[in-house]
Amino acid sequence: MYFNFQIQDGSAHEIHVNLKLLGRIMISRRLSFSANRAICIGLRKLRRKVSRNFHLNCQHLFKSKVVLGIETSCDDTGAAVVNTEGTILGDALHSQMKIHKEEGGINPKTAKILHKEQIEKVVSSALQRAGIGLEDLDAIAVTVEPGLALSLGVGVNYAKELVEKSRKPMIPIHHMQAHALTARMLNKIEFPFLVLLASGGHCLLTVAQDVDRFLILGDCLDSAPGDCLEKVARCLSLKSIPELQNLCGGAAIEQLAVGGDPHAFPFTKTQTERSSCDFSFSGVRSQAESFINSEREKEGKSAGEVIKKVQDFCASLQYVMAFQIGRRLQRAFVYCEIKDLLPSHPTLVVSGGVASNQYFRHCLRHVCDMNSAALICPPQELCTDNGIMVAWNGVEKLKVGRGISRDPQSEKFRARSPIGENMREDVMKLGLKIPQLKLQSLRV
Repeated sequence: MYFNFQIQDGSAHEIHVNLKLLGRIMISRRLSFSANRAICIGLRKLRRKVSRNFHLNCQHLFKSKVVLGIETSCDDTGAAVVNTEGTILGDALHSQMKIHKEEGGINPKTAKILHKEQIEKVVSSALQRAGIGLEDLDAIAVTVEPGLALSLGVGVNYAKELVEKSRKPMIPIHHMQAHALTARMLNKIEFPFLVLLASGGHCLLTVAQDVDRFLILGDCLDSAPGDCLEKVARCLSLKSIPELQNLCGGAAIEQLAVGGDPHAFPFTKTQTERSSCDFSFSGVRSQAESFINSEREKEGKSAGEVIKKVQDFCASLQYVMAFQIGRRLQRAFVYCEIKDLLPSHPTLVVSGGVASNQYFRHCLRHVCDMNSAALICPPQELCTDNGIMVAWNGVEKLKVGRGISRDPQSEKFRARSPIGENMREDVMKLGLKIPQLKLQSLRV
């Protein structure tokens, strides 16, 4: 009987010990005590040698790996360095928000120019803050999908330059998958879990089954919640209120809604007749604009003036939006239970810019409590676009050895790309009945 011990680090080392023969020697009464003692000492030395060789040869397996992440999918140029323990070694971010606000919205051509101007500086800052150079990296991760094509191209092309220069592997990243998995960097969350991504451009319900495997339960049919809030804030002329001038539309509405009556304006709850997990906020926006115009007419105010009941209006707007999101979430929990997609005590991860709204979080926590689910929200700075989430997604893929580009220079960027397998039709076919949702008594 032989004991074989093998360590691999490019070369292989084998230690063969004939245990049967040693056993016979050890129990042999013909050997003196000193001879048996010498054999025992020899075995102890052999064991220490095996242990030392194992440690030295496998040290590279336990060494923390480091990934650079590059994000340019929309109007933020981000870069970060993250290791396998989830430690942010260095990060940098350049926001274009102020410039795009002056232009009345995101201009893809302007975004591309600004990305090109800032990307080298941003990446250099992230590396400098991490105290490392390109040669110290284990991989370079970059967002390749989805997003603004002109913006994505800047990040992808720059990443190719770095890969060519450093000879490091490239890891292509899906922007929405990166948002979905950011919470795993800070919390111990096992797969599978439910994810709600809500931002200015998306509203998505998905089940994260693995690092690169997702099921889409619900998607946005038209206006995303963040877009709806921004446009309604503009219609309300909230920028004319001095203390709200530096806030984005969603944050201004959230601030005004505190203390307002969520039932003062009778918004019609949209999408209630559809047994789906899909979202639609264009109807909410149309109703909101109609209410604003009606109130201005009653008060004899012009288009640029703020209505008297602005606090009640903002509270009512948040309520009807939270109600729709809550109902979709309820159906997602029921569907996952029927299909056995989640554990008995599931986890909901909520991310994206809109996820920083405290009233929405409060309502989502209520729905989670109804379904014995844990609610996890990344910090506000990680809910918006950043290089950290890209680097962490790269770390996750590097750990499992999947999603690493075989030919980095041929990688393409894609403006449109689903996060995973589409299960929306299957959700609708079941026609799921869900319990009544009461948010009336909820207050932040």
